[in-house]
Amino acid sequence: MTAPARVPLTADDLREVYGRFPSGVVAVCAEVDGAPVGLAVSTFVPVSLDPPLVSICVRTASTTWPALRRAPRLGMSVLGAHHEGVARALAGPAEHRFRDVATERRDDGALFVTGAPLALDVGVVDDVVAGDHLIAVCRVDEVLVDDQHSPLVFHRSALRPLAAA
Repeated sequence: MTAPARVPLTADDLREVYGRFPSGVVAVCAEVDGAPVGLAVSTFVPVSLDPPLVSICVRTASTTWPALRRAPRLGMSVLGAHHEGVARALAGPAEHRFRDVATERRDDGALFVTGAPLALDVGVVDDVVAGDHLIAVCRVDEVLVDDQHSPLVFHRSALRPLAAA
């Protein structure tokens, strides 16, 4: 057996290495000052059952996160295999993110992507700077499940549908 190749610790090399770990794609959205605000993240982690907590990671340079952080409630939508265009839109320029994205707004301001296999209504508990990202910890107050759709996966810099078992 040959030894695994060592990878240099440059940002580009690490991005490629981290991309070998498949992850779901989550839309984090809210209505802020009467307008939809949101972004796509691929770092979503269930943290605790009691209390119910999840976390996401967002670049510290994000200009969207400060607006979302002000919202009393956030909608986290795990994107489905049919949401590749939504994932690309929410990762693109802020002024075009909701152009072709169907959403459902809650009275509390949380905004969900229509047809998501899983949606969570959350409130931000805390965020902590960790290098060039921040870790936002959120309390889950409601979960909505739609078993009609399978999730979208981000792996090796590509969006892929999760194959059915």
